[in-house]
Amino acid sequence: MNHQIDIAIIGAGPQALTLVTHLLQKKPALRNRLQIFDPSGTWMVQWRQQFAAQEIPYLRSPGVHHPDTKETLFNFADHRQEELYYPYNRPGTKLFQDFCETVIDRWQLRKQVTAAQVVQLAPLTSGFQLQLDTGEQVVARRVVLATGGGAAQIPDWTAEVNPHPPGRLCHSQDINLPDLPDLSGETVLIIGSGQTSAHLALGAIKRGAKVLMMARRNLNEKIFDAEPGWLGPKYLKGFQVEPDWQVRWQMIQAARNGGSIAPELLTQLRRLVSLYEQCQVSRALWQHETWQVQCNVASTHDCLAHQQINRIWLATGTATDITTHPLMEEVLARYPNQIVNGLPVLDEHLRWPGCDLFLMGPWAALQVGPVARNLHGGKMACDRIVPALTKASLARTVIHSPR
Repeated sequence: MNHQIDIAIIGAGPQALTLVTHLLQKKPALRNRLQIFDPSGTWMVQWRQQFAAQEIPYLRSPGVHHPDTKETLFNFADHRQEELYYPYNRPGTKLFQDFCETVIDRWQLRKQVTAAQVVQLAPLTSGFQLQLDTGEQVVARRVVLATGGGAAQIPDWTAEVNPHPPGRLCHSQDINLPDLPDLSGETVLIIGSGQTSAHLALGAIKRGAKVLMMARRNLNEKIFDAEPGWLGPKYLKGFQVEPDWQVRWQMIQAARNGGSIAPELLTQLRRLVSLYEQCQVSRALWQHETWQVQCNVASTHDCLAHQQINRIWLATGTATDITTHPLMEEVLARYPNQIVNGLPVLDEHLRWPGCDLFLMGPWAALQVGPVARNLHGGKMACDRIVPALTKASLARTVIHSPR
């Protein structure tokens, strides 16, 4: 069955929800002209699953950042003040989920998500053809890609590990803490230096494990993953006038600094976990039912040689490379574009040059800045995308590099 729509939004996470509320706030008539596609058929399922899998008790973002346009989370939390966490009133996970449910109902979006995965995105002379996993094809005049981050980033040394039982070497994306057995008597090595590594460590300790954490640099303590100055003109002004895309990319890397851990979590880790900083795995061998791990400073002292490690968890993040995105192959072929270390150069409305494809989340970072993937980054993306979707005068234009 084929049908045509005006705006297709791929993904139903917090940023997609933010976009829809802001679109309808600006132009209510768009309600019947847009369609959201997500395999779950409803809102924020992947987000909820990720928070549940890592047993994350509260958000890292302050409560002022959320998907609605008017109603504030603080009004909603009037009788649930104990679910706002110091500092900056960071909302508890359940509080934020409940608030988002009221947003979905208030904007009457409960039935707006189509339960289908877009498996192919093909540019047409005007618009796009979306191939769904249901076998259906949809033609959309304009498309917004709001699918979040990229594929799991796996360290090179894992390519050389010998055969081992399932579950003994996992990326964080594949770990579900509530499904794990009791880990009493086991030693878990967690590799990574970001917030995810901290949540996994505390989850393993809760289940009785001894935890070792390894980071290739010193652990970085920050309340937010980028300084608050990146939410407004304090830092963004200089970023936006920077004419060199490569320099912008470097500014993003410097701001995020490869991941960080909130102070209250790092305080717990320093008390409960054996930390190995400025250290990397060079080799891991599964032998006699445990991992024998060698680190890159073995010539001076091999910190893990004496450890009998039962599990290795890789909290090594995701690789943000638009050229490997499963939906972008035909777009890249039809509309070649400048790519800077995996990030695309978009126009000021976050539109792919030459066509009506808009990108949110980490893919928009060269325009939005270091917080592009966060809740407030979604709001900043909406400020750019919504005018282009609601004003005829902002129809597609050709981008010119600011160089």
